[in-house]
Amino acid sequence: MATIQQLERAYSKEVRISDKDQDWKYWEKVGFRFTFIFFILMVVPLDWEWYEKVFKPDSLYDFMASIAGGSRTGWIEIDTESGKWGFASYTSWWLNGLIAVLGASIWTILARNSKVKQYDALYYWLRVLVRYRIALGLIAFGFIKFFPMQMPFPSLANLNTDLGEYAPFKLYWQIVGVSYKYEIFLGFLEIAAGSLLFFRPTVVVGAIINAGVLFNIAHANIAYDGAVHVYSSYFVLLSLFLLLQYLPAIWKLFILREPVSTYYYVPGFLKKWNKPLYFGAKATIVVLFIFVYGYYRYERFYDEGRLKEPVLPGLAHAAGHYEVSSFLLNGKSLPYSPVDSVRWHEAFFERYSTLVYKVNKANAIDLGNGTPALNDVLKTYEFTGRAGGKSYLYYEIDSADQSLYLIDKNQKFSKEQRKQLDEKMDVGLKDLYGKAKGDSLHILKWAYERPTAEQIKLKGVDASGNNLEITLDRVKESYLAGKEWYMKNTLFTY
Repeated sequence: MATIQQLERAYSKEVRISDKDQDWKYWEKVGFRFTFIFFILMVVPLDWEWYEKVFKPDSLYDFMASIAGGSRTGWIEIDTESGKWGFASYTSWWLNGLIAVLGASIWTILARNSKVKQYDALYYWLRVLVRYRIALGLIAFGFIKFFPMQMPFPSLANLNTDLGEYAPFKLYWQIVGVSYKYEIFLGFLEIAAGSLLFFRPTVVVGAIINAGVLFNIAHANIAYDGAVHVYSSYFVLLSLFLLLQYLPAIWKLFILREPVSTYYYVPGFLKKWNKPLYFGAKATIVVLFIFVYGYYRYERFYDEGRLKEPVLPGLAHAAGHYEVSSFLLNGKSLPYSPVDSVRWHEAFFERYSTLVYKVNKANAIDLGNGTPALNDVLKTYEFTGRAGGKSYLYYEIDSADQSLYLIDKNQKFSKEQRKQLDEKMDVGLKDLYGKAKGDSLHILKWAYERPTAEQIKLKGVDASGNNLEITLDRVKESYLAGKEWYMKNTLFTY
């Protein structure tokens, strides 16, 4: 039976050998030419915006985020559900493969009289490039799970959403958001496995972990239309490429149970004069992208609030699920009806400054997974991937005047509006109300009363100019036990 000692001997014994010791076969050379071109196209960013962010970053964090996130490979964007979510979204991979076939053919023709007997050095440096691409990408991927911001804990409105109203991907993301400890562990695993690829003796272990973890993510996203199946599959492919070199020895050691002695090419580029420079550069990369980048992600999660979910606190002690006990439209009382498209059916005050109400009205379903932003109005994760007629209102409180200033978060903001809004956390709705800029944002002003701790009354004019008077009574409900931990470890609590 294979032992740990045998495995260590198998993969730690890397020696430098001369180019004359091993000649590659013809088919190995042709195969490498294809592989080299294909993975260069897959790894080297081809998006000019990426280079602008790298060479003209707004901050050290933006620089590291651009490097770590990389440019996602994609020549073609197919504007269909299949293209965005399904297997058709891998079209760019096939295009890269076609280019690699053509490039390898030209390379082979031009090299027919070449005396080069192998590509050991090129193969080594291609593997280094792939290793670091996986490492940096997985560390970036891991930190947004380790500090659970990729799939936040479900909001109250989402916890009270019927199962059939969820798009498949949102249902999957909500399940992971509820299982926040699993999300944290998954993030830790990705960070650890990515870090192993910085060091040659641990590459095989890191590649095996990455291939397994990312395959799980990829096939789950394919099954649930999760939209990140291509990016997660990308890391599976790169990890399998790294493992290709080790597969013969793994097969011999674990399947045939025979002793192995491996010799992998390592160029003799380290000299006495450049060793400090080499180890210093490597240490800088490790420190920057594990510790410094991790600290920035911590800051964003616990202090800054540039997340997918809103963070500005809402009405104090108002968070909850409410039934609409009274609804007056222009002075006329409307009785409850499940098919009513005007009268509210139910409402929710989230722990943050979002008011949600439900009517029998079809809303366009946002198929995005939410983009982190500084301003709460631009944070859409809470209503993406869902049907059910819920409308989301961001509000700011004037406690002295007992008023709420509100904006419909479902509206489409212009590029200029988004840029202006995302300069700070709040909008300053009170100062904008009644002004041209405020009118362009469709700001509403409603008075509120709190006769009891369990009741809220709202009075104001809606976007259509109707006078509303609404009485909300809190529904007593209990939720998952994990909610209490999550609320204590984010910016604000109930």
